[in-house]
Amino acid sequence: MKSRILATAMIFLGGCASQEMSIRSQPPENPAAENAAAAESAAAFAAAATAAADTNVAAATNTDGANGNAGGNAASAAAPAGGAAQPAEGAGQAPPPVTPADAPSMRTYDPWERLNRFTYRFNARFDEAFFLPVANGYRRIPSPVRSGVHNFFGNLSEVDSVINYTLQGRFKFGVRSLGRFIVNSTVGIGGLFDVAKKLNLPGAPTGLSTTLAKWGMHPGPYLVIPLLGPSTLRDGLGFVGDYATSYAVDVAKLYRGDLSWGLGAVDAVDQRANVNFRYYSSGSPFEYENIRFLYVRKTLIEDEGLRAKTAKKGDKSTTQQENETDAPAGK
Repeated sequence: MKSRILATAMIFLGGCASQEMSIRSQPPENPAAENAAAAESAAAFAAAATAAADTNVAAATNTDGANGNAGGNAASAAAPAGGAAQPAEGAGQAPPPVTPADAPSMRTYDPWERLNRFTYRFNARFDEAFFLPVANGYRRIPSPVRSGVHNFFGNLSEVDSVINYTLQGRFKFGVRSLGRFIVNSTVGIGGLFDVAKKLNLPGAPTGLSTTLAKWGMHPGPYLVIPLLGPSTLRDGLGFVGDYATSYAVDVAKLYRGDLSWGLGAVDAVDQRANVNFRYYSSGSPFEYENIRFLYVRKTLIEDEGLRAKTAKKGDKSTTQQENETDAPAGK
């Protein structure tokens, strides 16, 4: 059940379930001050690294000087007559240098950056004021109950996984997801217990976004979705498609009617309670840029893994293609 959109109903109607949370006011955006602080921190780090490197070089020089004669005598004794001692294979050889083609692009395709930044700050304030307090209250529920709720919604998602694994042509994984759904729905009492995992059938959920990637669709521009968070255009389309699939299949008639709103809100709170991310807790003035880079890079790496079996020998990686065309990551 695609519940993160439905969570808004429960959040606004139910209010805050925890009294221990205090609402923090988010810092105003001040790019000039943030850049100056970041530059000062980088300069201090570079100075410390240089000093440490000089200390290590001096220590290594002294050690080599003290042991030089003994090492030379030992080498002469070990060498055969009339020839110099040969160094061991690979000894003293420096690793191959890293070329610019091996480094990922630090630029990310973000044509809607202004809107994305606004949405990011809105999500942070919503999470701080409503979503996180409710999730913290949910964590007070006994662990067996929370585990049963998590397993129940995870079992429902297996239906979507079966469909998308079939569309991806990964029939082995599709059969495994179908087996998990049957076992957990019966022996696991409607999915409250993950019996399939104990039978060596681990869960590996997938969705329409992965299917589109398997078909060759590019992630597209970076996109921050209200309430959902970091995404790409392709992931956004995948989310809509997954929700439509669940609504069309309507397992046990749980995706339509008033009951779907309540279950969707519970699922959203359960997912938030299992994520430890906190907005503006990294201490970095470039949190938006860091999350954007990591999310898009993770997506591109996963795409390469999906196409690894069909890629021809000698094909260039996504990183190499980006560097050759001087294109930002994700474009």
